[in-house]
Amino acid sequence: MVTSKQKKNLRAIGHSLRPIVTVANETISQSVNDEIDRALRDHELVKIKVLLNPRSLKKDLVKEILKKQNANLIQLIGNVALVYRKAKEPKPELSNILRNTVC
Repeated sequence: MVTSKQKKNLRAIGHSLRPIVTVANETISQSVNDEIDRALRDHELVKIKVLLNPRSLKKDLVKEILKKQNANLIQLIGNVALVYRKAKEPKPELSNILRNTVC
């Protein structure tokens, strides 16, 4: 679980990030799921663009992503979800957390 202080720091780091994955269907294909997994494994903190309407479908899809990826939702604004999953072995050259630590 991520504390509110950690979420605040992660939102600050995520502010400058661009979406890595775009989801435009009501279901997540295996290849999109694999790409989200790779992005979280490498970067720990990623933005995912979800192009669905109505809002309830978007929230349900984000919940599905979080469950499949065992990740935490940091923020959901408009079409963009900021998602975090701590890496078992962070890669300093790729991790958005290690490269952009905000005090």
